[in-house]
Amino acid sequence: MHITRPVFLDLWRIKLPIPAFVSILHRVSGVLMILAIPVAAVLFDRALSDPEGFALAAALFDSWFIKAALALMIWSLLHHLIAGLRFLVLDLGLGLDRPVARATAWTALLAALAALVAVIALGGTFR
Repeated sequence: MHITRPVFLDLWRIKLPIPAFVSILHRVSGVLMILAIPVAAVLFDRALSDPEGFALAAALFDSWFIKAALALMIWSLLHHLIAGLRFLVLDLGLGLDRPVARATAWTALLAALAALVAVIALGGTFR
């Protein structure tokens, strides 16, 4: 029996459909949130330890790198929430047709980005 399977897959050349891309981002956002828990716990501990610890934790948020990381964490939370709701609806058997699945994937992707922009525009953390 001869099976013709690809020997070398160039993963960068494979064009994923948008539902697969949203699914991968859903998993990545979940991992990012899990990895952020210890960092947030240490910062929270430092902020509550004494006034110097609070000043140190507050000073960290003046850095552009920390602000970018915070924006990434906010996007992670929003994307994971919106895509998770999309997957719950898919698990109910709704929206499984290809055009609807593509439309809801685009909606989830763009809604998370729009919500991130709204949070940044309305919040005072990034000023």
